[in-house]
Amino acid sequence: MRINKEGYTIIGISGVVCLLIWWVFYQLLASPHALLWGGSLFLLFFWFFIVAFFREPRRVRIHDADLVFSPCDGRVVVTEAVKETEYLGEEMMQISIFMSVTNVHMNWVPVGGEVEYYKYHPGRFLVAWHPKSSTENERTTTVIRMASGRKVLFRQIAGILARRIVSYMKVGQTVEQNSVSGFIKFGSRIDVLIPKESELLVELGDPVVGSQTPIARLPKA
Repeated sequence: MRINKEGYTIIGISGVVCLLIWWVFYQLLASPHALLWGGSLFLLFFWFFIVAFFREPRRVRIHDADLVFSPCDGRVVVTEAVKETEYLGEEMMQISIFMSVTNVHMNWVPVGGEVEYYKYHPGRFLVAWHPKSSTENERTTTVIRMASGRKVLFRQIAGILARRIVSYMKVGQTVEQNSVSGFIKFGSRIDVLIPKESELLVELGDPVVGSQTPIARLPKA
C-alpha cells in the first residue's frame, strides 16, 4: 500500500505519541496484564487507522472530454440546480459528494483543461453535509476551462473533522483529467458545478470512486 505524502508528518507524530502512551502504561503497571495488552492492541489499531487514511490507491487514468468524473471517493448527497455567485455567475448543476473518514481522501481533477480561477476561503467547520457548508466552511474553489470552452467548477470543503485542505491547483496551470488535484484530511465534501444542460449519470445515495466513476455527461458544444 502506497502512502500519500500529505500523511508522512501525521503518521510519524501519531506513531511517536502512541509509543509514549504505551511506555507510560508499561511503567505504571507493575507487571503486564490484560489492561496493558488491551491498550497495546487499541493503540496499534488506532495507528494503523491513521496510516490507512492516507493510503494512495493505484488507479487507471481515464480521459473522456465528454464526461465529468468524480473528484473523490464517497457518496452523492446533492444533485440540484444552483446559482453560482462566486465566479461564473450563472445557473449550474451541482453534484456534491460526501467523504466519510473511511474513504480514500485524495482528490482528482474531474475534467481536463486550464485552471482559470483558484481561491482559498477560510471559514467555519460545519458538518460537511450541512447545506451551508458550501458557502460558509473553509474551502477552495477551482474553475477549469476546457478546450471546448466549457467551464467546470469544483470546491474542496472542510467538515467538522477536516481541518486541513491541500490543493495543488494554480491559475494558468494545464491539468489532465483525473490527475491528482489535492487532499483533504479527515472527513469532508466536494461540490462539482457543471453546465445545467449536462446529463446526470448518478443519483442521490450512489457510491462513487474518485477518477473512475463518471458523474455527468457534458452537453454538446
